[in-house]
Amino acid sequence: MMPLTLVCAMLCVSACVASCPPRCECSDAPRTVRCASAALHRVPAAIPRDASSLIITGNAIPRLDPSAFSGPQNTTLLNLSDNRIMEIGSHTFSSLLTLRSLILNNNPLVLIHPEAFSVPGSPLQELSLRSSLYNYSSLMDLITALRWGELTNLLRLDLSGNRLVLLPPGIFAPLPNLRHLHLHNNSLVAVYNGTFSGVEQLLELDLTGNAFRTIGDEGLRELERLGRARLLLGQNPFACTCEAHEFANWLNSSKVRVEDVDRLYCEFPASLRGASLRGFNAQGLGCYGNVREEITELSLQTSYVFLGLVLGFVGMVFLFVVYLNRKGIKKWITDIYEACRDVLEGYHYRYEIDSDPRLGHVSHSQQGRPRMDPRLAHVSTDARSTQIPSDVTL
Repeated sequence: MMPLTLVCAMLCVSACVASCPPRCECSDAPRTVRCASAALHRVPAAIPRDASSLIITGNAIPRLDPSAFSGPQNTTLLNLSDNRIMEIGSHTFSSLLTLRSLILNNNPLVLIHPEAFSVPGSPLQELSLRSSLYNYSSLMDLITALRWGELTNLLRLDLSGNRLVLLPPGIFAPLPNLRHLHLHNNSLVAVYNGTFSGVEQLLELDLTGNAFRTIGDEGLRELERLGRARLLLGQNPFACTCEAHEFANWLNSSKVRVEDVDRLYCEFPASLRGASLRGFNAQGLGCYGNVREEITELSLQTSYVFLGLVLGFVGMVFLFVVYLNRKGIKKWITDIYEACRDVLEGYHYRYEIDSDPRLGHVSHSQQGRPRMDPRLAHVSTDARSTQIPSDVTL
């Protein structure tokens, strides 16, 4: 008599095969449905409810919506790579309550709705979007979807091969439990403050195959926050110039573990191509002292020279204007001089009258009378030389 468990297993296999969608292959180890290169234009409707792995690749499915995955109940792996998917609708995967891994590699995603990755209970642990972002607008859609999707349990995110040039600050902040972040084969040129804020628990950060020529102070401080991470920086066109001196020192002294530090080579200049970046000697290139301070000092000196040139030009313009108006300025100065001289002569005359005791009674007797016109000062001066008889009363 055949064992009961064997009979149940055979019945399960026969049921699975019987319910397998057209042009797909189904197996019970471990309940996998595979629809690869089946020329499908939509997700098959007759997917077994107990399928744990659903692999639909190499088809032409332009859009995904919530009705596409209403059948499966126990799916943990969903691979939708190479399906020419351009749009992911809102709540597309919300019925897959046990979904752990979602792979969307090599799809030209143009539109990602804000709640595209929202699944009740946040079961998703892996999200792979390798070579799937069509343009920068798709990146902004992805940022919104990561924020609205409440992917608090996501452990692995793959954004490699998407021609990314800039990562906005806080892009990964909605993923507090992220452990593995793959950004290789993009076009990143710098790491800025806040780029990896919120994901300080990272265990692996892959930045290989980008466009880094060096990593500045701001980027080094940001990477230093990822003290637990295993960092990969190979296959970047590093420039071994004076500006890379601090980066080379950081590689030798940082607490961050750069896994491929011995495989970081200089790409520029040509004379140092292939040399180890870790052994980069700034003194050998004639870089002495603090490069940043020298650059700052040179900038200040340049500013001072420019200021001096501006002031010199203003001075030349002023002298030229004075030269053109020299006659008017001379007349103006002469008028001021004559006016000041008349005023001073008047004060001088009054001083002589007040200081001569012989003319004191004359000054007192003339009180209440009109004062002498300063223009008759010479008459008064001549009168002082003439003796006044004592019997004459003025």
